[in-house]
Amino acid sequence: MKFRPLHDRIVVRRLEGEEKTKGGIIIPDNAKEKPQEGEVMAVGPGARNEAGALTPLDVRAGDKVLFGKWSGTEVKIDGDELLIMKESDIMGIVA
Repeated sequence: MKFRPLHDRIVVRRLEGEEKTKGGIIIPDNAKEKPQEGEVMAVGPGARNEAGALTPLDVRAGDKVLFGKWSGTEVKIDGDELLIMKESDIMGIVA
C-alpha cells in the first residue's frame, strides 16, 4: 500500500463479518451488518498539542481495533476497501 496517513489519522481494514448465526442460519450478503472490528494497516505520526509538541498515537499497525458503526471514511486504495479515521473514533484495542 502506498498511502501514509497524516496527523492522528489511521487506516483500517474491516475484518470479515459472520457468515452464519450461532444457530447455524446462513446470513445473506444484503442482510449482513458491516463489522465494527478491523486491523490497523497504517498510522500517522501523531497529533500536535497546544504547545506544538507531537503526541504519538496509542495504536500501531497490526493492532485489531473496535470502532463505531458510522466511523471513518470509506476509500478504495489499490483495490482494497479501507477506512480512514481519527484515533478518537477507535473505542479500543482487541487483545
